[in-house]
This record gives sequence, C-alpha cells and structure tokens, in this order.
Amino acid sequence: MGLHPSEILIGYEKGGKKALEILESLTCETITDLRNAENLNRAIKTAIAAKQYGLEDILSDLITKASIYAMPKDANKFAVENVRVQKILGGGIVDSEVIHGMVVVRGSETSIRHVEKAKVAVFNQTIEMQQGETKGTVLLKNADDLLNYTKGEEDKFEGFVKGLAEAGVTVVCGSGSMSELAIHFFEKYKIMALKIMSKWELKRIAKAVGASPVVKLGTPTPDELGYADEVSFREISSQQCTVFRRDQDENKMATIVLRGSTSSMLEDTERAIDDGVNTVKSLIRDGRMVPGAGATEMYIASEIQKFAKKQPGLDQYAVERFAQAFEIIPRTLAENAGLKAEEILAKLYSEASKSALFGIDVSDGQVKNAHEAGILDSMETKSWALKLSIDVSLTILKVDQIIMSKPAGGPNMSQ
Repeated sequence: MGLHPSEILIGYEKGGKKALEILESLTCETITDLRNAENLNRAIKTAIAAKQYGLEDILSDLITKASIYAMPKDANKFAVENVRVQKILGGGIVDSEVIHGMVVVRGSETSIRHVEKAKVAVFNQTIEMQQGETKGTVLLKNADDLLNYTKGEEDKFEGFVKGLAEAGVTVVCGSGSMSELAIHFFEKYKIMALKIMSKWELKRIAKAVGASPVVKLGTPTPDELGYADEVSFREISSQQCTVFRRDQDENKMATIVLRGSTSSMLEDTERAIDDGVNTVKSLIRDGRMVPGAGATEMYIASEIQKFAKKQPGLDQYAVERFAQAFEIIPRTLAENAGLKAEEILAKLYSEASKSALFGIDVSDGQVKNAHEAGILDSMETKSWALKLSIDVSLTILKVDQIIMSKPAGGPNMSQ
C-alpha cells in the first residue's frame, strides 16, 4: 500500500492501546473463593484442554484437589513447587491419584513396610559409622581379638539406634548410603528405614512431615522430629514406592501420582498439569476471567476495525491490519479442529457485533456462548500475552537499519 514504517508504527501503537482498553472491559466472571473446588475446577479446565484435549475433566479434578491441599491460608503465598508430580509408567490416566504428602520411588531397606502415626527422623547425611582421619596398624593374635575388633563400634551404633527407638522414632530417612550394620539394628528395633539419594527430595519429605533435617548422627530433639499419619510401601505398576501421608493443614505438600502407558504421554500430561497449577497461581493474583474459544480476540478485532474507520490519517490502514491479526487465534482453532475457517470467522464476526461472549467450540464445531460453555481464559495471562506481543511488534518496527558486523582486522588464526 506504500505506507512508511513510521505510519505503520503509529497505527500499531493506536491499535495496541485500544486493544488493551477493550480487554479490560471483557471480564465475564471473577473467581473470589479459590478454595471452592467447583469454581477452581471450572477456571483451570480450559488451560488444560489446550494441551490435553479430552483429558481435561480428569486432570482438572487432580490439579484442583492438589492445589487446595497446597494452598496456605494466605493464598498469595501459594508456591507451585509444593504441587509435585510423580510419573509412573504403566496403567492409564484414570488410575492417577492425589496424595496429601510425598511419594518417593524407593522401597524400605528393612522388612517394616507400613507404619501408622509415625514419628519421622530425617538425617541429611549418610547413616554409617564415621571413618577416622588417621591410619594405624592392628595386630590380631587370636580369634577372640578378631571377634571383639568391631564390638565397640557395634555397641556405639546400637546405642544410637536404641536412642531413636526410645524417642519413639518409627521411620528414618537418610541421605546417600546406609551401612549394613545400620540396617541390621533398624531391623532389630522395628524401624522403617529409607535411603533418599536426592537432597532436594529429602528436603521435600522433611517439609511434608514437618521435620528438620539433622546433620549429625544422634537422637533428634522433639522439635526436629516430623509426624506422618501413614508411611507405607506400595508397589505401583512394578515400581517400589513409599507414600508419606499427612492429612493436616500444616502440610502444604501434595503429590499427583501420574500414570500413563508411554513416557511421551506422561511428559505431555505433566506439562498440562504444570499449566494448570500456574493458572491457579495467576488466578490468585487476578481472579478475573475473560471468554475463551477465540471470543475475546474476535471481539477485539471487530471493535478495532470500527475504531480504524474513524481515524483521519493513513495510519487507519495500519490499525485495520493490526485488528485483522487477532483473527489468527480463532482461525487456528478452526483449522486444527478440521473446520472451514472462513465460514467460522464470518459467523464469529456476525456474533461479535452483538456480544463479546461468542467463540468456537471445537467439540462440535459450533459458534456458541463461551461463558455458558465454560470456556474461560485468565485475564492476567491474556493481558500479558497481548502486552508482550504488541511490544515485540513495535520494537521490530522501530529498528530502522540493521548493522552488519564485519570480521575485525588482525591475523587469520586458521592459517
């Protein structure tokens, strides 16, 4: 059309400002009570369906339950890392469940497999006798010397385990290795023992049971001990797992045990869950919802095109092209669903002149009220996506020339 980049820039700036103004007026619902499972479920379902269409009902139930477990009284302190995902290959998505606590893919080192109302001690070090720093030579003259050689060491270690048993400790978690001597005495005193190889996982277990990790071998103080309603060994799809369950408000850790038939399916589903949990986080900051299904974009496109016709200068053409760019969202939805995009866009433009609520429902290919259909997007997500995409477009237009860098002088190092 022969427009100068500066006129396009002015048109895009006008269109961007108008788009953000229109977006602020499109709130169709505000989520206030995030502890209400029904409201939260409805709000996150669309974000999950975008990644895992057909599984949104199952996954939204899991995420809602886990998020409510992990949500503190002051919802602003909600931490997405408190909702853990433990992927286990085998079974189907319908076999997935939520545990109020932690699940580790590790079995007990002793024969104790189930403890209720457990006192838990967490040691942030290996559970074995410490080696001395000096070296020496030991002369053994007879069999008795050989038998008594490690007796002192054994007595000392038994005293440590006995002290744990007397303090009421029934579950011990250690970082790294655990000596055979330690396992022998844990077995003798009926203590469930676990080796946790990841220090991050050990910290999460401590957080879930309310324990403080102890850095030296000794009987922990009552304040350093944790509590779990149940610590049990379970075999899930041939995987040895230990479940730490603590059904108390103080426990803000929740684990989604995710089942699936293939590794790629588990990874895709984990990403969908991550989207759902982050949607909960964004709803805490701003509970406003706007119509999804391309309804918001089509209404903005329609209104900006009307706005463009009222502009006096050549930049009106740039404003109009800016408005048409919003068609990409409903167009992509229609094409991905195998629908005729031009026909759908015509229907959407017709409805957009009456209401901002009409979008495309890909389940049946009909243009319908997105709010009534329960297809909702987070205002915060939509707002930031719009602001950042406008900013990128304007930045590119502001670049008048590209400076081509040439090799600096000096000797050619390849020779």
